[in-house]
Amino acid sequence: MHGKDKICLDGQIPFLKQKWTSLSEFCKELKQTFSRFYNKRHGRRGFFWGERFKSLIVEKGETLINCLAYIDLNPVRAGLVAKPEDYRWNSIGYHVQQKNKGDFLSLDFGLREFGVLDAKERLRLYRKFLYEAGAIKKGEKGKGIEQKTVEKERKKDYRITRTDRFIYRTRYFTDSGIIGSKDFVRQQYLRVKELFPSAKEKKPKPISGLKGLYSLKRLTE
Repeated sequence: MHGKDKICLDGQIPFLKQKWTSLSEFCKELKQTFSRFYNKRHGRRGFFWGERFKSLIVEKGETLINCLAYIDLNPVRAGLVAKPEDYRWNSIGYHVQQKNKGDFLSLDFGLREFGVLDAKERLRLYRKFLYEAGAIKKGEKGKGIEQKTVEKERKKDYRITRTDRFIYRTRYFTDSGIIGSKDFVRQQYLRVKELFPSAKEKKPKPISGLKGLYSLKRLTE
């Protein structure tokens, strides 16, 4: 790095620290960047997202957990899934399907102040709250969690079993382009990589919970 470039970068450090630790700035850049990319790729113009990003200050405890539940139940109300954790892109889906890989999300759930210290117990109690709230018909538009689904979870006391974990892993068998041993996945990828140009070299990734199996995401991604 040239001395001039280093001086310029050093002068930007306070600004960059503030920028990269701001959720609002992150969402702004993400949405603007993706909008430009998508519009250019599809030859369109104008706004891409329905609404602007917004953040709220909420009280801990009951207020927070109700906000979290409302968001996690959106895929159910929209008819996309029957159970909230079946949706991969919400917080409960990441907690259950990925076991909160990398501790990416907080396991607080607004329950710390209630004296629930164990993370697994907080997840169980949050799922209980989520299912019970999702089953209540409030006259809102959209669907709710079916009563038979709630009853099934009640019998398990809202705990995530090893069978549940395995079932969620089966999505790899439909979402992946190649599955098998690490060498097999690598060899098959090398055979077809020229047909699916990618900016980065794709590498086999281990499937958590299925020892010895690796997968490669959809080749067009």
